[in-house]
Amino acid sequence: MHHDGRGDNEPRGLARLCSNPINKGIRRVKVSVIKGSAAAALALFAVCNTAQADTVVKIGHVAPLTGGSAHQGKDNENGARLAIEEINAKGLTINGQKVTLQLDPQDDAGDPRQATQVAQKLVDDKVVGVVGHETSGTSIPASKIYSDAGIVQISPSATNPKYTQQGFKTTYRVVATDAQQGPALANYAAKVLNVKKVAIVDDSTAYGQGLSTEFEKAAKSVGLNVVSHDATNDKAVDFRAILTKIKGENPDAIMVGAMDAVGGPFAKQAKQLGLRAKILAGDGVCTANIAELAGDAADNIICSQAGMGLDKMAGGAAFQDKYKKRYGQDVVLYSPYTYDAVYVIVDAMKRANSIDPAKILAAMPTTDYKGVIGETTFDAKGDLKHGVISIYGYKDKVRTYKDIVKM
Repeated sequence: MHHDGRGDNEPRGLARLCSNPINKGIRRVKVSVIKGSAAAALALFAVCNTAQADTVVKIGHVAPLTGGSAHQGKDNENGARLAIEEINAKGLTINGQKVTLQLDPQDDAGDPRQATQVAQKLVDDKVVGVVGHETSGTSIPASKIYSDAGIVQISPSATNPKYTQQGFKTTYRVVATDAQQGPALANYAAKVLNVKKVAIVDDSTAYGQGLSTEFEKAAKSVGLNVVSHDATNDKAVDFRAILTKIKGENPDAIMVGAMDAVGGPFAKQAKQLGLRAKILAGDGVCTANIAELAGDAADNIICSQAGMGLDKMAGGAAFQDKYKKRYGQDVVLYSPYTYDAVYVIVDAMKRANSIDPAKILAAMPTTDYKGVIGETTFDAKGDLKHGVISIYGYKDKVRTYKDIVKM
């Protein structure tokens, strides 16, 4: 797909006519023209000004905007939109042409099948890059479509290692992976929380299963006794049957591989059933919304985030202020990552001096961008070279920083 700065309906002849210095403005039209010629000149001037308007370049964004994780998905979209509005306000020129960025937002509802449909829509919309998808379960199937089209995809939050292990040149992410997050959580449980016995529950998604598997491997390697590994699903709301079984196993902790829409009610019901176990979880649960979803049981949760927390980012406070001013609410979780992901695509566009997706993609491997989340550089697979894992707990239902693990 080649972009040469012309509008889709602009004929080549008109482009040549408008680029002729004699026709570039009405100032060059002689005063002595008769009325008919003046009218023609004015018409040409209007057409040329329209033809030479800013080139619109679309960047796609995909996340669940409906369903249990819609609050996280909207947060992601908000971050991407904030970046685009900022870049447009400053002005962007690529290869001598003024460029206006346009966000092309899509809803995949956290559903793998819907994810592939909206991915194809973005390809058809001729986006030059995509920020998304939010989950591993949607990012992985969609990645094949972007790869076939040669369009860069940067996930702000997909942590399953498989996403970047498919051999695609188009897959990137700006968070650490579950191959780092699982061990960080297991090590923290063993060494800091003195956990000896742990039960595991996952939500049967690519994210939940992937994180739980990595945690289980690491837990066994550091000597934890994994007493059970049960599966639920990402639409479940009643966990009493699983929890009653786990209560009989009497673990010190339960690791839950899920998003906050599952993890919150799970922790709440565990407390109601009198389980003493700490709830361990990954980044999908580690949100500001967990207090609302888990109630007082939030204080029993220890969770990891596959990156630096907002409160520890050098640009975190400034981003939070900008975000709150624009949207009237606090950051939920991964909006700083979507914000930086847009800037990373635009940085590649600037270095390529092109809006051609193939040239943008070719510039991606040499990315070295300093943004809100820190320094972004990629390895050969498209993973961050210097991933970090943050560990958090909750005190009086407010998320509090515990530790950081550099990978």
